[in-house]
Amino acid sequence: MLLNLPSAVSVYVCFEPTDVRCSFDKLAALVQSIICQNPLSGHLFVFLNRRRNRAKILFWDRTGFCIYYKRLERGTFNPFKTADNAHVEMEAPELALLLEHRVGVEQLRA
Repeated sequence: MLLNLPSAVSVYVCFEPTDVRCSFDKLAALVQSIICQNPLSGHLFVFLNRRRNRAKILFWDRTGFCIYYKRLERGTFNPFKTADNAHVEMEAPELALLLEHRVGVEQLRA
């Protein structure tokens, strides 16, 4: 599903730990306040819980909000984090590898 994204779609990862029980509206508010983007843009917004073993992706599909939710049975998601940023933009292939839990994004960018 997420592997064939149009090139115009960006992926943003929020580094602030998020309560993954949040609803569509709360996640959309976090997109605006933390990532400073429009949640209706069609871009993907990734949120991780404090333990980084659960990820929620919020996106708008022109008719409503959708959520993709993944829970790891072992290990953690390891997104690339810069020192100063509350979020980072990544490419669709990086997101696919992150969700497959094969490598951390920092290894891709090394």
